[in-house]
Amino acid sequence: MESEAHNPPIQAASSLLFSPIRYGAAVARARTWVPAMVPWRASEEGFVTPEILDWYGRLADGQPGVIVVEATGIRDVPSGPLLRIGADRFVPGLRSLVERVRERSAGRTRLFIQLIDFLAIRRRPERQKYLECFLIIRDAHRAALERLRPELRGRLAEDSGVRSALQELSEDELRQVLSEREREDLERGYRERVTDTHLAHIADLPRVLPGLFADAAVRARTAGFDGAELHYAHAYTLASFLSKLNTRADGYGSTPEGRVRLPLEVLRATQARAGRDWTIGCRMLGDEVIEGGSRLEDACHAAVALSRAGIDFISVSKGGKFEDARAPKVGEAIYPYTGPSGLECMPTAKLDERGPHGRNLHLSRGIREALRAERLSTPVGGAGGIDRFELAESALRGGACDFVAAARQSLADPDWWRKIELGRENEVRRCLFTNYCEGLDQKHKQVTCQLWDRDFTQADPHSDNIARSSDAKRRLVPPPWRRHQP
Repeated sequence: MESEAHNPPIQAASSLLFSPIRYGAAVARARTWVPAMVPWRASEEGFVTPEILDWYGRLADGQPGVIVVEATGIRDVPSGPLLRIGADRFVPGLRSLVERVRERSAGRTRLFIQLIDFLAIRRRPERQKYLECFLIIRDAHRAALERLRPELRGRLAEDSGVRSALQELSEDELRQVLSEREREDLERGYRERVTDTHLAHIADLPRVLPGLFADAAVRARTAGFDGAELHYAHAYTLASFLSKLNTRADGYGSTPEGRVRLPLEVLRATQARAGRDWTIGCRMLGDEVIEGGSRLEDACHAAVALSRAGIDFISVSKGGKFEDARAPKVGEAIYPYTGPSGLECMPTAKLDERGPHGRNLHLSRGIREALRAERLSTPVGGAGGIDRFELAESALRGGACDFVAAARQSLADPDWWRKIELGRENEVRRCLFTNYCEGLDQKHKQVTCQLWDRDFTQADPHSDNIARSSDAKRRLVPPPWRRHQP
C-alpha cells in the first residue's frame, strides 16, 4: 500500500489534480476536495456521534486532499441532528472527529470545518391555525374585509371578530386581504430575512455575527482542524447579505459594497481571533439563479473584495435558494433545493441535454479570471457533476479552477480519488446523479447512496455486521473497496 502511495501511475504523477496546493497556512497534497455534506448523523443536541465518526472516517479512506466537515452551527441553540460548535462543550467530540480523519487518511487529508449561521424558518401551517394564532391583525385587514364583505363591518372591532371573518373567506378572497408576505407565510411557512430590520435581532446581526464566527473558529482550531470554511452560500444568513436582494439601508445592503460589508467583517474578525497562521476560506455562490438575484458579475465583485482581505480560498457553488423553492406540504418546512436554483445547485442526469457534468465550471472560471485580472492568487474551487479524472484534470489545466470539489461522486464512492491516483479508475463506482441522496436530505433522513444498497445485496448478502439506517432499510456506511486483480 505504501509503495503504491509513493509511486503513483504516470498519469496521476504528472497531473495537476494530484499536485500540492496551498490554502493559506495549510498545504494539501492534492487538489482533490470533498465539500461539505450534511449526513444527519449528529445527535439532537449537535454532538459528534459514532455514526459521524464512521461517515468521515469512510470519506478519509479515499485520502482526498481536503475534506470539509458539514455545515456546523455557530450558535448555541437547538438545531436538530446538525453538528454544532457554539459552545466549548462541543470541542471534545469535534477533536475525536479530527483524530478519526487523521488516522483513516494516514495523515494525508487536510480537514476544514464549515461554519454556518441561519435564520428562523417554520413549518407551513394549517390555514385555520395560521389565521387563529399566527396572523397579526392590522387595520388593513379590516379595510379589506369591509370592501369585500360590507355586511361584516359590525364584527370587525375586535381582533377575534376579524379572525372569525377571515375564516369564512374563500381562498381567492383571503389572498386579496392578506399582504404578499402574509400570503407567503401561510402558503410556504414563516421565514426570516436579513431585510427584516424591524426585528431587533435581525437589525443586530452585523454586531453579533462577527464575534460568533470568530468564537467558533477558535474552537475549531482548538479541536485540531486545519482551517474553516465560512458558509457564504445558498439560503443562509451571510449568503443573504451578499445577495442582490439585500436592500438593507443601514450600510449592510443595497450596494455591492454594502452587501459584502458583513462577510468582510466576519472574515476579519475570524482572522484576528483564530490567527493568520490558520486557514480561513469560504463557500460562495457564482450565481443565485433567482429573479432579481446576484449573478456572476456580483460574485466576482465580492470575491475580489474577499481576496483583497486575505481569504485563503473560495469554493464556488450555485443556486440553492428559498425564493424559488417548491411550496412545502402543510406541516413541512420549505427546502431550498426544490426549485430551479436548487436543480442548478445539484443538477441531475435528466435535467436537460447538457446534463450535470462540469455544468457549473464557468462560474469558478469567471471568478478566478476576475481575481487574476487584479493580480490576486486566491485558490478557487470548481464543482458540479465532476466524476472522472479527465474532466477534473481538464478543468484545472484549462483555468476553470485551482481545486476540484465533488460531493455526490465522493458519496457514491469515497475511494474514487484513491482509485484514480493508483490507476484503478475502472473500479470507480460512478454516481448516477439521480439525487436519491438529496431526497433523503430533504426529509432530514440519514443520507446514503442507492449504490451502497446495490453493493449490500451483491457483495455482503449474509453479513449481520453492517450498520443500517434508523429505519433498517439502508446501508449506513459505504461498502469497503474490494480490489480486483490488476
